[in-house]
Amino acid sequence: MSDERPDRQATFGRDGSLETETTPAAVGENDFGEEKDANETDGGYSRYAVSSLLQKAVRRSDEETAAWAAWELARSGYAWNLWDRLHLYVVEDLRAGDEVALLVERYETLATERFEPSEWRGRLCAIHAALAAARARSTREAANADAYFSALAADRAEAADRGEEPAHESPGAELEPGGTFDVALDGHTGEGARLDRGTRFFKTRGARVGPTGEDDQSARWQRIAMELDDDVAYTPEELAHAVTPVDPDDPWKEPASIDTDDRSRGRGEDSESLSAFTE
Repeated sequence: MSDERPDRQATFGRDGSLETETTPAAVGENDFGEEKDANETDGGYSRYAVSSLLQKAVRRSDEETAAWAAWELARSGYAWNLWDRLHLYVVEDLRAGDEVALLVERYETLATERFEPSEWRGRLCAIHAALAAARARSTREAANADAYFSALAADRAEAADRGEEPAHESPGAELEPGGTFDVALDGHTGEGARLDRGTRFFKTRGARVGPTGEDDQSARWQRIAMELDDDVAYTPEELAHAVTPVDPDDPWKEPASIDTDDRSRGRGEDSESLSAFTE
């Protein structure tokens, strides 16, 4: 094959140097009995093109194409490239929380520590991992969020330099006392400490969960622990509110009527009988 390959791409090593030599694990002849060029697969393809195809196949849920691309990289001595890229796709192209991240990790361990990556069992692991990724829910939500937040931050800084308001507010724009996210400023933060927000504020506001709230057992444990607190005496209203699910349509909303003054009042004052929460 000619050295002037139109699909050859340059790449750079970790130290910034241009990589031009054949990867040690990928030397030898291709399927046509010719000495492989640098970064060439056994089928005569550029490994960069095959790797890109694998990512697009995962992104578009094309199982057969993803499986072939993974097989081609694995059999050609580029398993190291394959597994590195699959882990990238897990965070770049798949939905958060998908168990495929664990599957890819497991298949890589089997392929590289128990089997030989380019041999039959190693290739099966590569195919399994590619199929798992292609079958998972595809989305670029993390990459889109990163680009979105970066653009907001840059716009905010530029607007501040001009003495103007940003074109779009970031989600944390109201992270200040009295703002939308007031509940986040508990005693663990400087603002919360200055406002003397201690255990009472945290238990009745900062520790609330949603959208379904605590189950009966967890809620019972929480109420009893609060009732038995020697330093803070909670009112019945506070005890009930602490285990009330947050509003799914407005998860940061907190009623102003709930007293969050953390000055110790002594257990027993303004509290109902413990039996109400142990039945």
